[in-house]
Amino acid sequence: NLSAGELLDERKNPDPQYGELIEKYIKGKMVPVETTISLLKSEMDQTMAANAQKNKFLIDRFPRNQDNLQGWKKIMDGKADVSFILFFYCNREICIERCLERGKSSGRSDDNRESLEKRIQTYLQSTKPIIYLHEEMQKVKKIDDSKSVEVFDEIDKIFDKEG
Repeated sequence: NLSAGELLDERKNPDPQYGELIEKYIKGKMVPVETTISLLKSEMDQTMAANAQKNKFLIDRFPRNQDNLQGWKKIMDGKADVSFILFFYCNREICIERCLERGKSSGRSDDNRESLEKRIQTYLQSTKPIIYLHEEMQKVKKIDDSKSVEVFDEIDKIFDKEG
């Protein structure tokens, strides 16, 4: 499991160019796609170098927009195949409440209602069209995330089926 968000949240990246660049963008703008994909590719390469059997990855929170998708295709074409997108959905208020609760202990400056509302608008404008595009290609597996206990079972079934 690779999380684009966690890679970006690690602003103390060993390579200072990434840390400074990420810090500049993280408060409301998208980090340049080349940076995100470079971080993902580096993690994938390191994982496969350590164990060649580990060659399937779940990439969390990516792609988020058309720029991410085009960048992925440009940089990773022929290097990685996307089998499917795992799409978790629940209603707006559940999402907001979960993030506000996380904000009580996360220390993240963007876990507040104003930032969350902006993130939801960005999602609707930029990310949702990527989901629709992959639905047309029948590459979306949906999980109702409003439930708590059943979610893992649903994920497990998808991965058992997809290999």
